[in-house]
Amino acid sequence: MKKFLIVGLGNIGEEYAQTRHNIGFKVLDALAGAQDFSFQTLRLGDVGSFKVKGRSVLCLKPSTYMNLSGKALKYWMEKEKIPLEHVLVITDDINLPYGTIRIKAKGSDGGHNGLKDIQRVLGGTKYNRFRFGIGANFGQGGQVDHVLGKWNGEELAQMEERLSKCTEVVTSFVLQGLARTMNQYNNT
Repeated sequence: MKKFLIVGLGNIGEEYAQTRHNIGFKVLDALAGAQDFSFQTLRLGDVGSFKVKGRSVLCLKPSTYMNLSGKALKYWMEKEKIPLEHVLVITDDINLPYGTIRIKAKGSDGGHNGLKDIQRVLGGTKYNRFRFGIGANFGQGGQVDHVLGKWNGEELAQMEERLSKCTEVVTSFVLQGLARTMNQYNNT
């Protein structure tokens, strides 16, 4: 049976729960609702799993905080013997307009501390990532407040539809692979 690891980046704690930086956790929560599974707290994160068409999917919300996300990813990848090409990292991206989806097989960390740590731990930039646009609607010096800020009313109004699309992306990655998923969902 093919195994996959879907890692949603975020920070633990109630104060971060509804922030833009936690979109990775939010996507995995939506996936848990769509696939009817729940998370349990295990080593280095909250873990849940489901099966789809002969494939086993492990979902991870690291409890290491954003800046140490690589430690949790590597631990679960090795523990479950999941190849790197079957790993997908979900993260926020200020360089994309709100709700825009961008899937890539490699690339820079774009200044994202979670991706920087994953890159450091894995020793390279060749890992699949799923970026969710949170926009750059902030003035000079306002990046941290924007990223760690709560979703505004306009964003929340579109959130359910965007999360539904995100669950489709993850399922497509597992069933159809990266290239077809990129072709179908990039910039939607």
